[in-house]
Amino acid sequence: MSSIIGYVFMLIFVVTSWLFLWIIDGDYNLLNGGIADLIPFYNLAPLILLILIPAVTMRSFAEERKTGTMELLYTRPISDISILLAKYLAGVSLVVISLLPTFTFYISMHYLGDPVGIMDDGAAITSFIGLILLGASFVAIGIFSSVITNNQIVAFIIALFLCWFAYSGLSLLGSYATFAGFDQIIRLASIDYHYESIKKGVIILSDLVYFFSVIIFFLFVAHNILISIRK
Repeated sequence: MSSIIGYVFMLIFVVTSWLFLWIIDGDYNLLNGGIADLIPFYNLAPLILLILIPAVTMRSFAEERKTGTMELLYTRPISDISILLAKYLAGVSLVVISLLPTFTFYISMHYLGDPVGIMDDGAAITSFIGLILLGASFVAIGIFSSVITNNQIVAFIIALFLCWFAYSGLSLLGSYATFAGFDQIIRLASIDYHYESIKKGVIILSDLVYFFSVIIFFLFVAHNILISIRK
């Protein structure tokens, strides 16, 4: 992931968030809520990341395979898992760095509260951690999608769908009450369910296990596909 793409990613994420939270008059505008919290930001950020992360990760392996540079990487003494983790950690780093400027939103709401500091600081901090875990899961899905094809656009569409399905698609399916006793299990499998839990200000072990399971699963499958491609 080149630095230019990283800068563009960060710029789009921060500017889009700022516009919806402070300028555009709508449900996400913080000043319309009348309450000193960042819930609108924590609801908006996953939707922005859901689009931006597939756009950034789509070329991580698809471009390498299309241009033939994967073969060059294979000739070097670098293991498949090292290549995979390097690209994955680059994507996660980009998410973390992009979230840093949004702490200004927290500071602003902290001082806009009446009285100052009335915000639930614990929930604000855990929600930022939840966003990092959510973003890290999206990056793993994006990397997986880029591994299975040599077409960037196809990789983007697959990653976009999988991120949406994992985030809110499963939650929607579980809410239709059409799968009898499996409805709750389907909701439990959604990223939205565990992200909402963390937004309440408490991080429990099952939420951490869920997010790390999603990340490990997609990276594990991607690694096995890389091994099959090398053969």
